[in-house]
Amino acid sequence: MKRCATNKARKVREVRLDKLVPGGEALGTLENGKKILAWGGLPGELVRCQVLKSKSGYERGVVTEVLEKSEFRVETRDDESYLSTSPWQILNYDYELQQKSELIREAFRQEKIEIATPEVATDGREYEYRNKMEFGFWWDNETGRVSLAFYRRGTHGKIPVEGSSLAGREISEVAGRVVDLLNELGVEARSLKTLMMRKTASGEVFAQLYVKEVEGWESLTERVAELGVKDFEIIYSDPKSPASVVTQKLFSLNETMPSDELLGMRFQYAVEGFFQINLSVYEMVLAEIRELIETEKVVDLYSGVGTIGLTVANDKNLTLVEVDEAAGRELKENAAKLATGATVMIAKSEEALEFVDEEATVIVDPPRAGLHKALVERLLEVQPPIVIYLSCNPTTQARDVKILLEGYEIASVKGYNFFPRTPHIENLVVLRRK
Repeated sequence: MKRCATNKARKVREVRLDKLVPGGEALGTLENGKKILAWGGLPGELVRCQVLKSKSGYERGVVTEVLEKSEFRVETRDDESYLSTSPWQILNYDYELQQKSELIREAFRQEKIEIATPEVATDGREYEYRNKMEFGFWWDNETGRVSLAFYRRGTHGKIPVEGSSLAGREISEVAGRVVDLLNELGVEARSLKTLMMRKTASGEVFAQLYVKEVEGWESLTERVAELGVKDFEIIYSDPKSPASVVTQKLFSLNETMPSDELLGMRFQYAVEGFFQINLSVYEMVLAEIRELIETEKVVDLYSGVGTIGLTVANDKNLTLVEVDEAAGRELKENAAKLATGATVMIAKSEEALEFVDEEATVIVDPPRAGLHKALVERLLEVQPPIVIYLSCNPTTQARDVKILLEGYEIASVKGYNFFPRTPHIENLVVLRRK
């Protein structure tokens, strides 16, 4: 295993690692009893770990040397940068699925809810599944050239890359051509922020170049047609914001948006907007949810652009609620095309409680923070017959489910591996009224 580039002055610990924790790190106990969380290690391994952060009760770091290797360790594809994007590249894939199953079960156990070891469904694809990728930029002072980059995990430094094994092949290929063109035109990294890429299932590639200057892009706009993309946008993004925010769109090659089919329904979405990045596995969970719909009334909260509600209940009395205005605009357009008489409300889910009643199937797919307290209280008050709860954070999901068990029983728990080679978990819980 290659040693990660870190500050040589940092402390190095030798430790036996015990288990993987929900964030994805491996947990170990130092000789002084202090806990250490380490990226790049597996349970049972004896490692040397370089400390990146030290607190009174624990330390955080990165494994720099494996002294005794786990039988479940495998070679990484992105040897220099895997910790930045997919730190579980070191796990045997079957072992990854096993660990994710155990982490779901442990999240519920922490809330004193015992569940059977859940299945974690997968389409078997470990790499090249992402239809969206965002790259930063790196400047080489010696060569005077720019390259793609990711942030080093645990630091503010960057690491140059040529692409990512998680992204669809077309994304890395086009990103490479963008970098070549930027270098040919002599563009410096200080003028650039990020490169955001999207690939549709049919292979069309869309790119957005986020820049820190409004003017001076004429030579680039004259050449972007050579990149082989469906659309290419240059976007001025406020340099004061660390995120790729759209402050002003400066250029668009074709003024088009990507679209993809889910269960035979076509959705249009913005390159920078929220749309699932692993469509194959997403269709698996949508098909499962569609089979669970038993009522004529369906309420889809935290709807995004409507991909859940519109695929599983477009022929029902459907209400879709989304707070984000940009996603809400796309939601309205998708609902107008794909559903008859669906109600769309742009609001927080806790502000649309009148739609949640005893006759509705309620679907929730909240952010990592979980359900709002007011929504949980409403569900217990009116007790819809079935609550379908999809979550990207089993810890907050288990917290919410514990409260809902006052009026509900767990019908099923099933994980979905939306994000192979990473510690991220998507979990579906079905609750039925007692």
